[in-house]
Amino acid sequence: MTDSSSNAYFLSGSGWSKLGTVPLIHVTAGPAGIWGVDSSNNIYKFVGGDFVSVDGLLQQVDAGGNEQEVGVNSADKIFCLKSSITLAYPQPGPVAWTPFDGLLTYFSCGPNRCWGVNSADNIYVSNVNPSTCSKTRWTQVPGAAKMAEVGTDGSVFVVSSNGDVFQRTGITSSLPQGRDWVQIPFCLPVKHVSYDLGHLWVVFEIGLILDCQQ
Repeated sequence: MTDSSSNAYFLSGSGWSKLGTVPLIHVTAGPAGIWGVDSSNNIYKFVGGDFVSVDGLLQQVDAGGNEQEVGVNSADKIFCLKSSITLAYPQPGPVAWTPFDGLLTYFSCGPNRCWGVNSADNIYVSNVNPSTCSKTRWTQVPGAAKMAEVGTDGSVFVVSSNGDVFQRTGITSSLPQGRDWVQIPFCLPVKHVSYDLGHLWVVFEIGLILDCQQ
């Protein structure tokens, strides 16, 4: 997580510890490692105890897929970094981000599918090959959200523009887009969610953090 002063933290036991020395506004952790971006959209990966710079400019990144890294830039363009590159980084020379068709403001991947939302709060899902960064066509999912988050077990959560949280149910290999949205009620508007290992981490608009366990 990051705070309002662009410090990155990780949870160690019951307390938060500072992660690295680079000021970041967004961090992500998953099979592709720990990645982040700063206020100038510079990209970083956590290697050897601190964040090192990665070629490219993105405003949001996600490491939750099958070792590939994905993200979107300030123009809502979508990019993917192959798993062979993410695992080998840092390496000398530039890295090649693969562009995707479409425009998204937030993009998140799990083991089977990647979910994203655009500036109109439309929700989309696609399958991304981690070794080639090729993808299937976008499938629009009913509903509206400002962000979508996919856990490493494939669970999907979204946050609406009103700060409401929903979980997608009925997701199977034959129906990757799922069937329904089930609201998870909170008494305060939610800004951001992250899910893994049975824990739904909720950041409220007022800055409070809540750990919900299934």
